[in-house]
Amino acid sequence: MSLYEHVLIARQDLSNTQAEGLIEHFSTILADNGGKVVEHEYWGVRTLAYKINKNRKGHYAFLRTDAPSSAVLEMERLARLHDDVMRVMTIRVDEHQEGPSVQMQKREERGDRPRGGDRGDRGDRRERN
Repeated sequence: MSLYEHVLIARQDLSNTQAEGLIEHFSTILADNGGKVVEHEYWGVRTLAYKINKNRKGHYAFLRTDAPSSAVLEMERLARLHDDVMRVMTIRVDEHQEGPSVQMQKREERGDRPRGGDRGDRGDRRERN
């Protein structure tokens, strides 16, 4: 079986419990088809980069799975047919990372991004008169 990561975006007018219920629903679909959900995270309501079906926000959910490709295809098919799901993205990965995803980590824990200020070499700048 292969390892996958999925991100689901659900409509903004759902309650938190309904959005988390979608995670359970799609987890059972994967389990019924021979896969399993290793870990799942509910990221909450976030602003979209652009409107999707007249929605500016959406409930984000993240799933790490270990499933055959047929189970993933069935889950994606049913997610696209579900009225509450706006978008689904699936990525095949070589291995799952330990711990919470980058979205769930605190800014202090990330540590891999430099703080503002240094923007690299911008060339010679002359003073304006």
